[in-house]
Amino acid sequence: MTVLKIYVAPHPVLKKKAEPVAKVTDKDRKLMDDMLETMYATDGIGLAAPQVGVSKRILVLDVEQKRDDDIPPQERRVKPLCFVNPEIIWESEDRRVYNEGCLSVPGQYAEVARPDKVRVKYLDYDGKEREIEADKLLATCLQHEMDHLDGILFVDHLSTLKRDIVMRKLKKYKKENEEEMAESHVLL
Repeated sequence: MTVLKIYVAPHPVLKKKAEPVAKVTDKDRKLMDDMLETMYATDGIGLAAPQVGVSKRILVLDVEQKRDDDIPPQERRVKPLCFVNPEIIWESEDRRVYNEGCLSVPGQYAEVARPDKVRVKYLDYDGKEREIEADKLLATCLQHEMDHLDGILFVDHLSTLKRDIVMRKLKKYKKENEEEMAESHVLL
């Protein structure tokens, strides 16, 4: 498996609506494997294909992974999930606020309110149709990653003032960490 480069806002690939996958192929499964590897290596809990420069409706996540700094990335896997062409078919009226971060908006966090529970229809790693009902962190993570498939970042859910503050902080963060980011798995 390969650790892929992660694109950082405001890269144009992050604002583009991803294309549906007609049929899950070996190439798509390889992409999902590489995305999981990348997610674990960069300490994320979810990753969408546009974040690695691929405009396909594919995302991966593992909200139950072991997140101790002493655990190497290859041993963090607990419950990796792969979603192809995910679609929310139901959402609760109840909202949950979560302090979200994003691998494509490094070092920045903000509280975002989303539906507390969702039911999602999708194709799995093998191309089989599935449905999952998710709540709490799994629901938040699914919605966050599905937003990426539509060119939406978590900062787009914030007020203009808060979004501008986060983007200014991101610009400063990128400048201060330019050398480190260039050597890591981040593409500016």
